[in-house]
Amino acid sequence: MMSNPQPIHATVQYLATDDDGDAVYHASQAGGGAADHDGHYDMREVVIHDGRGRTFDLDGAGFMLVPHTSAMTDFQDDAALAAVYEAEAKSLVETITGARRVEIFDHTRRAASDTLRRRQVMREPSSVIHNDYTPWSAERRLRDILPNEAETLLAGRFAIINIWRSIAGRVETNPLAFCDSRTLAAGDLVEVTREAKDRIGQIQMARYNPAHEWVYFPDMEMDEAALIKTYDSATDGRNRFTIHTAFTDPTSEPDAAPRQSIETRCFAFF
Repeated sequence: MMSNPQPIHATVQYLATDDDGDAVYHASQAGGGAADHDGHYDMREVVIHDGRGRTFDLDGAGFMLVPHTSAMTDFQDDAALAAVYEAEAKSLVETITGARRVEIFDHTRRAASDTLRRRQVMREPSSVIHNDYTPWSAERRLRDILPNEAETLLAGRFAIINIWRSIAGRVETNPLAFCDSRTLAAGDLVEVTREAKDRIGQIQMARYNPAHEWVYFPDMEMDEAALIKTYDSATDGRNRFTIHTAFTDPTSEPDAAPRQSIETRCFAFF
């Protein structure tokens, strides 16, 4: 599948306008089946634009594509992630954001294949429109991960950046779509409970707005990474949240390899 500058039409899953607090996001378990989410949803066909050749940034749109070659040969190797990839990820976020300090606190592997998920203990692509954090859950996560420093760090600006990349060749199925945060309106984002085996948190879902502009980067290769700003404590007008979702790409070939990816979540302190 080659990059096509023409936009595509695909169906994405919004939160329904009649959902009055019923929605709950159930985090799937690695190696298990796909999760179902409580609540009422609104399936919409949207136009998703090819973002290649355009410029995006974290403080404006909330996402960007960057070249990034990794020394990793096996992203299933937890020891190598800690010894090799985390240093690469920290350097990338520091360079892009200007953060004085970056701490990595999570790696999540996903596969668009039930067989691969069970064999390699991975989760499914998340196909409901969401942003990973609310202000409450972002601060809670910081307190959980860095309890001895949290109050001092919370006194300054911090952000959470997600680094998303392929770990098995070109992305041919279930790519990510990103909504340009500059097209969000007040009231589009809704706080939703996130239930996982080990903790209760919050994410944001989104209600449909025809002004939303959706973008994806077709044919992502392993030497590219998408950065997504999922939280920023700054309230000075820059983007703070970025909704995104996996989607079924209508241009994928019938025999396309299932997407395998890793997302690495980082605290960035300024």
